[in-house]
Amino acid sequence: MTSSLPRFHLAMPVDDLAAAAEFYGSVVGCERGRSSDTWIDWNLRGHQFVTHLAPGRSVGMHNPVDGHDVPVPHFGLILEVADFHALADRFRAAGTPFAIEPYLRFEGQPGEQWTMFLHDPAGNALEFKAFADEAQIFAT
Repeated sequence: MTSSLPRFHLAMPVDDLAAAAEFYGSVVGCERGRSSDTWIDWNLRGHQFVTHLAPGRSVGMHNPVDGHDVPVPHFGLILEVADFHALADRFRAAGTPFAIEPYLRFEGQPGEQWTMFLHDPAGNALEFKAFADEAQIFAT
């Protein structure tokens, strides 16, 4: 896969590599790349995402945004609106609980977007979002 856009590399800690493999491979639908006994590379829609075994870490910080307690830190992708809803359906079908259910954030305001938050099996927070108008991604 070649891209004219830069791709990110992100490494995240997990406390159970097998649970991470099930979640990111089967539920999120990422293609698995290289791996070892302590890490797995994933193709996250063209970005290199790596889960590293790191037991014993803590999570649980939040910030208020649009009336919700948004988990911090978090990461995710900006998707097309149809892909966002398809992924939300995929999470529901897998029985994955949402930290914040999919909803339309900042409705009628600059930056209007669909968003949802959830946690992987290690407690890492993920946000997936979609803008009907991509010009709103950096709107002020």
